[in-house]
Amino acid sequence: MSEANSTPTATLPSMRVSYEAGSLDEGSLAGTWHEQFGLWFEQAVHEPSIHEANAMVLATADADGLPSSRTVLCKGFDARGVVFFTNYTSAKSHDLKVTRFAAATFPWLAMQRQVNVRGTVEKVSQEETAEYWAERPRGSQLGAWASPQSRVVSGRPALQSTLNGIERRFADAEKVPVPPHWGGWRIVPESVEFWQGRPDRLHDRLRFRNNDGAWVVERLAP
Repeated sequence: MSEANSTPTATLPSMRVSYEAGSLDEGSLAGTWHEQFGLWFEQAVHEPSIHEANAMVLATADADGLPSSRTVLCKGFDARGVVFFTNYTSAKSHDLKVTRFAAATFPWLAMQRQVNVRGTVEKVSQEETAEYWAERPRGSQLGAWASPQSRVVSGRPALQSTLNGIERRFADAEKVPVPPHWGGWRIVPESVEFWQGRPDRLHDRLRFRNNDGAWVVERLAP
């Protein structure tokens, strides 16, 4: 056996799973995308093999169309959209300010499901940001002050030194204030697709799409 064939990558062509955990049809779909999302999210939360059901892969693009993706945590959803929080000077925020569009995928692989959200973005209100900020652990609050997110730093000691300075700055403060450069983004969906794996790669894909203010449900070919 050659060295190339003995590597783990040699097994990639034969790696596959038959998706047989469930199905999704139009008759069982909730009346709105956010109600359907809530049902699936609740099930994902109680699935033991899913450790962070609110983790989503966020995709953005810069002014030149160069895409980026990263995993962030959803911290709220309702009829208005899906919310996450971040540094407003980060790379992702720069992208969002330029294009005003984003997409996110919730990869609930253990349930052979995923949800894909795509739409415009808007900043959440300062009140919403303050409400969530108050629920964050103090360490996370201090970290948000200390980290120049997405910027090149000389090393971890530099980050630790900055954090030490922030800890001293707020040592006597009962509550750490929200940094002016930090807050929430909401993805306002134009489409939300619910994907359920099925055998033979004939997956169920049902999409809620906003058609001039009226939501329509469409089945997509797998």
